[in-house]
Amino acid sequence: MEQKKGEIIKVSGPLVVAKGMDGSSIYEVVKVSNLGLLGEIIEIRDDIASIQVYEETSGIGPGEPVERTGSQLSVELGPGIMGGIYDGIQRPLKDLFEKSGNFITRGINVPALDEDKKWKFKPTVKEGDKVKPGDIIGEVQEMSIIHKIMVPSKIEEGEISSIKEGEFTVREVVAEIKDRDGGLEKVTMVQRWPIREKRPVAQKMIPSELLTTGQRVIDTFFPVAKGGTASVPGPFGSGKTVVLQQIAKWADSEIIIFVGCGERGNEMTDVLKEFPELKDPKTDRPLLEKTILIANTSNMPVAAREASVYTGITIAEYFRDMGYNVALMADSTSRWAEALREMSARLEEMPGEEGYPAYLSSRTASFYERAGLVKCLGSDDRQGSLTVIGSVSPPGGDLSEPVTQNTLRTVKVFWSLEDRLAYARHFPAISWLNSYSLYMDNLKKFLEKEAGVNFSNNREEAMRILNNESRLEEIVRLVGFESLSDKDKLTMETARIIREDFLNQNAFDEIDTYTSLKKQNKMISMIIDYYKKGLELLSSEKNINDILNLPEKAELAKAKFLPEEDIE
Repeated sequence: MEQKKGEIIKVSGPLVVAKGMDGSSIYEVVKVSNLGLLGEIIEIRDDIASIQVYEETSGIGPGEPVERTGSQLSVELGPGIMGGIYDGIQRPLKDLFEKSGNFITRGINVPALDEDKKWKFKPTVKEGDKVKPGDIIGEVQEMSIIHKIMVPSKIEEGEISSIKEGEFTVREVVAEIKDRDGGLEKVTMVQRWPIREKRPVAQKMIPSELLTTGQRVIDTFFPVAKGGTASVPGPFGSGKTVVLQQIAKWADSEIIIFVGCGERGNEMTDVLKEFPELKDPKTDRPLLEKTILIANTSNMPVAAREASVYTGITIAEYFRDMGYNVALMADSTSRWAEALREMSARLEEMPGEEGYPAYLSSRTASFYERAGLVKCLGSDDRQGSLTVIGSVSPPGGDLSEPVTQNTLRTVKVFWSLEDRLAYARHFPAISWLNSYSLYMDNLKKFLEKEAGVNFSNNREEAMRILNNESRLEEIVRLVGFESLSDKDKLTMETARIIREDFLNQNAFDEIDTYTSLKKQNKMISMIIDYYKKGLELLSSEKNINDILNLPEKAELAKAKFLPEEDIE
């Protein structure tokens, strides 16, 4: 059926206002002007609709047509998506380059998945089997990932009428399901899902396993659970992108989604250059094979930033529903919030704090709440997790600004980056005094099982030493180091060892870039043992200078550059 067309009456940057749009709905996708620019309705008043356009709007004006599509902005989910590099609305950048060169032609449209490539489909059910939404009916080997073909959640429970094995394109029918009324539902290997709608799950559960990142300051002091949420705020130059890239490289997740939202293009270029050269430690295959990149950099249309995070998290939910552990990195949610602010201003909405829209808090919460450890739909009781980690770029490093504060009210892990640490060449520049994790109680049993029974005690003792150092620094600044008691001198030296030999980590060193949980516990145990031995020697009236110059200190500094099996 032909969709009714509206007419443009106003153009204001990425915002287009059209009349004659009666019968349309919020978030409906439209094609704007004779160029067919992709847009989405974000406000309706009578027959007048406000549309945010995901492409450059210069040169279009009043009187041009707006064509309705009758559908919401959706992503295509199926074989061929792994290792993909997409823009904010899931257009593959490689195909766009082949069609239009270095600069994306306006109105260009290419399918998200290769519609000609054939995939080997292997059924996991047979004719006559009962299936329900979420059940896995077949598998496709895609790079290093087994891509599981599921019964779409919008298909009713039924019986497999026919299913085929062989090589098919994503559009070809691979199975038919007979519903209760005798009707046949055709199933292909591709699903379409609206990006603003959460994918359904059977049950949400409390996260209880660590997302191991290999970064000592994170795993030991401020861990994030599989299915958890974390935020990385910090000023310019403090290393937010590097932290996210390190987690993307080493996190023990089967799938990585990296969303570059409004950041500089060279940062995404670094990812594209590094990831194909890196090996996934589990499969020994290129890391890019388990990664999907959503690139909506600062030189791309601002409105598409708002869609890019939803595109990324919808793809992440799809793989979570297969039973995988998925980690999503959004860099940076501040640019996403700035896109919200720009569109809100053009809509002439009443501004909230610092000009951000009043609904910033609810939009932030609705994004992060899509994370979680879940029992997936289906008959096999499989579990999947989606961990969401977002960086925040507060202007001037001001953590009291609205985006940071709204994020901190939602997430459970706060990794506070400080530029003073970065300028002192301390990386990751995560503050051990301001950061926190609310998952410690949930993860205690897991950490003690995987790292060692003394892990929690070592962590608590190390944090106590670092907090005491902060207090003693005030005294040192006033009266000098020599005025401290011998015990306080030992505390200051031990804290220095923790900072320089444990928390400081070299991302470019082959061994130091990743540290297993057991090695982390060995390293921190050695430092705590040194501290306790020092206290014993002080109680026997040994000279503090002899204790501070013990030869064992050199072994503590070497430990992080040694393989785990070489550490006693």
